[in-house]
Amino acid sequence: MSAIKISFVELDGEEKVIENAKPGTTLMELAKAHGVDGILADCGGGCACATCHVYVDAEWQDVLGAPDEIEEMTLDMVAEITKPNSRLSCQVIVSDKMNGLKVSVAPCDF
Repeated sequence: MSAIKISFVELDGEEKVIENAKPGTTLMELAKAHGVDGILADCGGGCACATCHVYVDAEWQDVLGAPDEIEEMTLDMVAEITKPNSRLSCQVIVSDKMNGLKVSVAPCDF
């Protein structure tokens, strides 16, 4: 197993790169553990609040896939900032195929 590198672009444009992401953790857990600004995760990963909303870079959308029905309903709560590449980081589980993944933190003004 090789090291998995995942990048988070924070709201101020700063890129935080995590070099050794562990498979099986969620992007939200990874972001919280590394102090990624803007990932609040108020519900603790229960897919209930959308405070871990990210935008997935286009080249990675097929790898991550589409949100399931419950995730889509949660994203509907923030429809004004939802984009076709929106995901909740609590619902994205890190895997070996994600090496090089880049996501941008969505604004959370609620």
